[in-house]
This record gives sequence, structure tokens and C-alpha cells, in this order.
Amino acid sequence: MIVRAAAEKDREWIEYALDRWWGSTRMISRGVDHDLLAQTTLLATRANEPVGLLIYRQEGGECEVISLNSAWEDKGIGTALLNGVEQRARDAGCKRIWLVTSNDNLRAIGFYQRRGYTIAAVHRNAIALARKRKPSIPEIGLHNIPLRDEIEFEKALS
Repeated sequence: MIVRAAAEKDREWIEYALDRWWGSTRMISRGVDHDLLAQTTLLATRANEPVGLLIYRQEGGECEVISLNSAWEDKGIGTALLNGVEQRARDAGCKRIWLVTSNDNLRAIGFYQRRGYTIAAVHRNAIALARKRKPSIPEIGLHNIPLRDEIEFEKALS
């Protein structure tokens, strides 16, 4: 598997993938409305075919992972992408990498904790507030859990 910066030639697949995974190329995280296509994207490929992507931004010595998706689970795609962005953040002098996931995403919560991320905050009802700006966010999420809170994870970079 190769993790690389996305190129213009990847844009069509990225748009397709974001629509498939998120239903949009727009995401609200910590109250910030992100145009995912305007952010920096890493792509994971196997045999020259895209199998995952990670979208992030760096600001003020920190790196925020905005979106992480893979075509298949338990194949090392998410881990490879996360390792790739962590190295890029270190190289850029970032001291902290962080992200949010929703309270219903139990698999992601475990995934990040197994990779050294700790819970930095729970933003109660943040998704309910985001839903006012993006009504397509469902009321009920994975595992039939009401979708309402953002869980913020962080990892110190050395």
C-alpha cells in the first residue's frame, strides 16, 4: 500500500468517495464548516487503485484530522493513513494532532485509542447544533445510537 498526497487526477474519486461515505463534500466539526475538497488530502492506494483517504488541516502548530475513511476495514488502510498524516504533522512542526468523532462511532473510538489517542473532551450536543446548519445529519447513528455528541481525541507529537 502506498500513502501519498492526492493529486488533481484523484479529484473525481475523492468526490465520489466523500459522497458515498458522508453524503456530501461538506462536514461540520467543532462548529467549523469544512469544504473537504479545499483541504489537504492523503490517498491510500493498492495496485494503483484508491482504497482510502484522510483529509486534514494544519494551523497554529496543530493538525486536525477532519475525515478518515477506508474502502475496507481491518486491512491497515486507516492505520497507514494516520501514520502518514502524523509524520507530515511532525515534519511541519506540529505539537498536537487531534480529531473528533461522533458518539455513535464505537469502532472509531476504539481505533483511535489503540493508536495512542486520548479523549481530550466531549462536546455535548455539538452534533445537534451542527444539524441546524446541515439538516442531512441523521438523528440516529450507528448501532441505533442517538447521534448528538462529538468526542475529541488528541495525541501529542514529538
